[in-house]
Amino acid sequence: MFQSSVTCFGKQVSACENYRAGVSLHSHTHHSKESLRFIPQFAEKYPLLRWALARQCSRAPVPVNFERAYWTPPLSAEMSLEVERNQIEKTLGLKSFVSLTDHDSIEAPTILRALPESKDIPIALEWSVPFAGTVFHLGVHNLPEADASSIYADLTSYTQSPCEQRFVELVAALDAIPDVLIVFNHPLWDLSELGQAGHEQAINLFMKASGRFLHALEINATRGWCENDKVRDMASRWQLPSISGGDRHGCDPSSALNLTNAETFPEFIREIRTEQRSHVLLMPQYAEPRCVRIAQMLLDVVREYPGHPVGTRRWDNRVFHPARYTDGDWPLSTWWKAPPKFIDLIFSALRVLDNATVQRALKQAMPGEVVDHVVTDVSYEATT
Repeated sequence: MFQSSVTCFGKQVSACENYRAGVSLHSHTHHSKESLRFIPQFAEKYPLLRWALARQCSRAPVPVNFERAYWTPPLSAEMSLEVERNQIEKTLGLKSFVSLTDHDSIEAPTILRALPESKDIPIALEWSVPFAGTVFHLGVHNLPEADASSIYADLTSYTQSPCEQRFVELVAALDAIPDVLIVFNHPLWDLSELGQAGHEQAINLFMKASGRFLHALEINATRGWCENDKVRDMASRWQLPSISGGDRHGCDPSSALNLTNAETFPEFIREIRTEQRSHVLLMPQYAEPRCVRIAQMLLDVVREYPGHPVGTRRWDNRVFHPARYTDGDWPLSTWWKAPPKFIDLIFSALRVLDNATVQRALKQAMPGEVVDHVVTDVSYEATT
């Protein structure tokens, strides 16, 4: 029997009463490299914006490479862990398990495990999987410490030189490790803009190749409920539990968690993999209009942090572009004395959304996420 439940904390305050711990999965630290390739993709849809982008790129000191350029979230590994722990321990009053999953990097958990207060944090990453003309993301949680570096090397090698047969071998090898959890993150998000039909075809090929090695599909906190509800339907079809994923990139804690009675993170994984039971808790912030939550994340990304270490305080310290004549990537702050005026104008307009009155007005004007029921359950029997 497979069972997945979703509870809205704001509607049912007693949701946590019968649980020992809360689990935060899939959030990002400043070790996560977030691609900027979306910028030309977005600009292509609007002629004026496309012209303005081309004009600014022509003035750049080096040829602009959006494929290799990237930005990094503002919080360090330690700050990210603290934000997630505080919500679970102080708001919910539960023991906390936190798994940080940066894009194709295990640096954050590796750093944290060297500290006594976080020595048990799972080694995890969000693995980028090129497949069938698109890229899917898998949350890979709790790699064994002794083998983590070699496994990570194999996964990143595939990302750089994909071969579908090799992918199946890798995901099968991960599944063979009992304490590893493999989650298909935001499966219905068409990141490569294939269109609905093309994306569905790619998903079907992906699931036929690897579905038997996956352990859960993600209800993603940054995606709307309509999409997440379809993910639950997809999980039912493939006889997998649905599981939470905060996908936090800013400073606010994740708005989707899991509830568990497990005493340890490996016990929680067995609860998902073996018992196939999952209870997702949507926090009150998930009910806010999605555009407001995205705007808040963007504000966190472009905000200045005077208390952060030197070299990470301004947004242009946290955006990187490949160097022209040397190896490595340089922060944008090394390319100019001050950001171009048009960028400052855009960010100044965005910062208006930081005003509390403006935020209240937007929340009143924009529809929030509506989850169909206070508690929704899906149960079905295995057919294998």
